[in-house]
Amino acid sequence: MNERNGFSVAGIPFIGLCVVLAAIGIALVLPAAQGQPAASAIAGVILLAFFGFMLKGFFQVAPNEGQVLQLFGKYAGTVRTEGLRWSNPFYSRRRISLRVRNFESGKLKVNDSDGNPIEIGAVVVWQVLDTAEAVFCVDDYENYVHIQSESALRQMAQSYPYDAHDDGKPSLRSHGDVINSHLRDEIQTRLGKAGVQVVEARISHLAYAQEIAQAMLQRQQAGAIIAARTRIVEGAVSMVEMALDQLSKRGVVQLDEERKAAMVSNLLVVLCGERGTQPVLNTGTLY
Repeated sequence: MNERNGFSVAGIPFIGLCVVLAAIGIALVLPAAQGQPAASAIAGVILLAFFGFMLKGFFQVAPNEGQVLQLFGKYAGTVRTEGLRWSNPFYSRRRISLRVRNFESGKLKVNDSDGNPIEIGAVVVWQVLDTAEAVFCVDDYENYVHIQSESALRQMAQSYPYDAHDDGKPSLRSHGDVINSHLRDEIQTRLGKAGVQVVEARISHLAYAQEIAQAMLQRQQAGAIIAARTRIVEGAVSMVEMALDQLSKRGVVQLDEERKAAMVSNLLVVLCGERGTQPVLNTGTLY
């Protein structure tokens, strides 16, 4: 079922018509109260009753709002024109907001693609695009949006690891744009049948579950330490190589292989050590 325009007319001009009917009815009823023929009174009462019935057809449409019209249970269209409107008094009306809305899911506990338990939450920005589908295709479209969004979030979280072990593989923690785009598409696929458009969806909370948080923190720290040590060793080897090369080019000192090895060992200890070294001065001869 798709949305279509419902019948309505501008309410302000129609008020004038109703006032005219009410004035005619009153003009017919008043003479009857003074002993005039009863036929005019009956006609006046009918006009006044018709006037009261016509008043049921007035309704207001606020900006970014729609009124879904039904005639004895059958969908009769949607009115989106804002202002005071008048339509068939037999129509029943339901107000649907077309404004952009958002909600934040709770912290869901799921397993990522590696099987690690994580906590994840998301913010979803959405709005009703088709009022007919929102009202008639699902029972409660607001509740439907919340439940299906959380279901899509669980499905998306199970498709990616928390941390990427390969540089080219996206992960929940490092590839925010890819994850948010996937989450939005996943939610839109589920909410399309309810006439809802997902404007934006993004991760608002991401963390390891409490039972493995400490172990994962130690793993991250170990990875950071290894990466730092690798950089330090690479830099130290380059500096030792540069020192030996400069000493050889300038002829400062001639060292045999054994003393080169000792010098390299001492320089690496100095450059790679976590604390400042304590030098030992040789006050005798070199040999």
